[in-house]
Amino acid sequence: MGAQLRVYKRRIRSVTATKKITKAMEMIAASRVVKAHRKVQASTPYAKELTRAVTAVGTGSNTRHPLTTEAETPTRSAVLLLTSDRGLAGAFNSNAIKAAEQLTARLEAEGKEVDTYIVGRRGVAHYNFRERKIAEQWTGFTDQPEYADAKKVAGPLIEAIEKDTAEGGVDELHIVYTEFVSMMTQTPIDSRLLPLSLEEVAEDVPQGEILPLYDFEPSAEDVLDALLPRYVESRIYNALLQSAASKHAATRRAMKSATDNAGDLITTLSRLANAARQAEITQEISEIVGGSAALADATAGSDK
Repeated sequence: MGAQLRVYKRRIRSVTATKKITKAMEMIAASRVVKAHRKVQASTPYAKELTRAVTAVGTGSNTRHPLTTEAETPTRSAVLLLTSDRGLAGAFNSNAIKAAEQLTARLEAEGKEVDTYIVGRRGVAHYNFRERKIAEQWTGFTDQPEYADAKKVAGPLIEAIEKDTAEGGVDELHIVYTEFVSMMTQTPIDSRLLPLSLEEVAEDVPQGEILPLYDFEPSAEDVLDALLPRYVESRIYNALLQSAASKHAATRRAMKSATDNAGDLITTLSRLANAARQAEITQEISEIVGGSAALADATAGSDK
């Protein structure tokens, strides 16, 4: 009984230490998700105004630009997958990877060759473990992404779509990331960034609003050359911020669940320890009473 009681006490100390760690991680994630959500909200007005500018240029000119013109028979696509550098976030990374794999399977079913670009060590490790080809990868900034990181990611993707497919370029660019809906809900989604669908972009413009007329200097094509890369960068930056906020929210939820489970386990172990201690005390009393009775019997026998 004494050995069992020591085992319970040792496990209680271990679980208590783990609970302190998970509680600290929960509080850190809660503070980070608030900051990340503020960045998402701050980037939204810029993205909306840039969307309006791109829509105005695209609809106000007849220029056939490689970033707005769809290929007649697309044969190659690029998929950008956003994951995190760290784990302990529940199903956050696995859901994003699953969405990317489903998108890849759908594109391959359409007869397209897919190049995969990955942000985050978790996604890179997943693809490397399964020996899948990665066109390019970026790590080290997923917790607190900056606009410079979005530019670094967007550069190779824009170059790929501007190249001809015979030279290793792609016809389409898709992005898979986790959208921050609320503290309790984060949804993995996939969307096509390029070629830009002006009809879909126009849906972001308020109904009834008339876009202004522009004169393009030096030309509409030059304006598109300058605007559309910024549009891609802003979309990727917003997706990075959404993914970061979603990851912190998932970590907070996972650590809260771990803390609650640790508390329940401590309660269960404490009850078992109390039962073991009570059983040990009962056994000691029984032994004392039994020894006393035996001694009394022996004394009575000697008197006779």
